[in-house]
Amino acid sequence: MKSLLTVLCLLFLQLFSAQEENMIYADGVFSFEENKPQKVFTDWTRVRKEPNVKSQVTDSLQTNQQVMILKKEEEAVLRLGERGANWYKVSYQKGDAISEGYIWGGNLCVGFRNKNGYDFLFGLSKTVDRKSKEYNGVEKQNIAGIKMMEGNTLIDEVYFDTGRGEELSYGTFTIESGHKLQNVELTLKAIVSGEACGIASYSQYVFFRNKKLVALPQLTNVGDADVYYHTEEFVFPNDKGGISNAFIFKTEEMEKDDNDREKKKHSSKTYLWNGSSYQLK
Repeated sequence: MKSLLTVLCLLFLQLFSAQEENMIYADGVFSFEENKPQKVFTDWTRVRKEPNVKSQVTDSLQTNQQVMILKKEEEAVLRLGERGANWYKVSYQKGDAISEGYIWGGNLCVGFRNKNGYDFLFGLSKTVDRKSKEYNGVEKQNIAGIKMMEGNTLIDEVYFDTGRGEELSYGTFTIESGHKLQNVELTLKAIVSGEACGIASYSQYVFFRNKKLVALPQLTNVGDADVYYHTEEFVFPNDKGGISNAFIFKTEEMEKDDNDREKKKHSSKTYLWNGSSYQLK
């Protein structure tokens, strides 16, 4: 009897483990609230009759099309590369007609803002293979982008790396307007990050000037409790300093030795800004 119970227990554990391995999880950056408006990031996003890629295509939506999230399909998750997202039932308006259908959450914006008559959209577009600097091989890397739109017209766009799926637990997209740099109308800031220790967060600053987007060097921050950390930040001139032509990049590192003593390192470098581009001083 004990042998039979043991066999049944082992079979149950194997079945449970197999189910766990086959489960597909959605990334937190693509978690959208029901009954809230959202915007399409990927141009010509397909609208389907049912929440799966084999379902009939009923329509397609352009970048910056607003949709209303009606329902999150909890059991319908699609992973493309390092991006995993639920399917969502949405409603949207084209002309005088209001339609409904299902779209994949990975095609929606992680965040969007409107300023100075333009829409600024932040989203993730694809996964690519990158040569690894740490080992001889390639690693998966998500590509994110910021698009500047005037209605349905794309004015400018920039793209940048944002790590793997484990770095997509949450994301934010904000506008900062207090940086007093020559010809910079406003500064966009996009962040994606993971929740676990040792998982990096990526911060991307983008200057907006004269209908153009200028992406700055990407910032990476990572740490593991109180064992070590690596932080990067920009120091921009503010309102009190007047108009400036430079900003500073700062890093700080801390690592504890075998005796639990902290060893810190600091460094900084200055970037010169000429009103349209930057370079190291």
